[in-house]
Amino acid sequence: MHPEEKRDFDKEAVQWDANPGRVKLAHEVADAIIREAKPSRDMDVLDFGCGTGLVTLRLQPLVRTILGADSSRGMLDVLEEKIRTQGIANVRTCLVDFNNRDCIEGRGFHLIVSSMTLHHVPDTAGLFRQWHEVLLPGGLLCFADLDAEDGSFHRDNTGVFHKGFDREHLKELLLSAGYHDVHDTTAATMTMDAQEKGKKAFPVFLITAKK
Repeated sequence: MHPEEKRDFDKEAVQWDANPGRVKLAHEVADAIIREAKPSRDMDVLDFGCGTGLVTLRLQPLVRTILGADSSRGMLDVLEEKIRTQGIANVRTCLVDFNNRDCIEGRGFHLIVSSMTLHHVPDTAGLFRQWHEVLLPGGLLCFADLDAEDGSFHRDNTGVFHKGFDREHLKELLLSAGYHDVHDTTAATMTMDAQEKGKKAFPVFLITAKK
């Protein structure tokens, strides 16, 4: 892996939504979040690692406000163009640095969601603590990522700090960070070519936790 190098998501942003498997996964994750979190019009939501807004805009009609935060200016540009052309009033964006975990201080959210972002963040426990700080009392965290894998999910592991995750270990980190009612489910399964290993299934979990 080459986690010390930065993947150029700005360059990929324009064609990001052209991958049907990626869009399908985002929608399946969003649907799992909707089932688990039951978002409502009195909720202010943070989508951390929002990318081009595939999950953000699936949740947008169901909530009061949603803040899309991402480390890629190019990804946010694509989302902002969707917001503009669709006349969406309840979605804002925020540029963050995943490594420094800045951005959202002083804000409060009823729901924090994140999809396929955690493996790009080096300090998992630190991110859980930051999310806990900006989550309102009684708020819910829902995040999706890969189960532990051998590194073949990404053809290029630049910027990948974790080859998936052990669900039980993540639950222990969440409990240590002050969350409760932590549980997991399988949100989706991606079947794809894994380099030279042929077709391979990659389960994607959704873990939910309350503050």
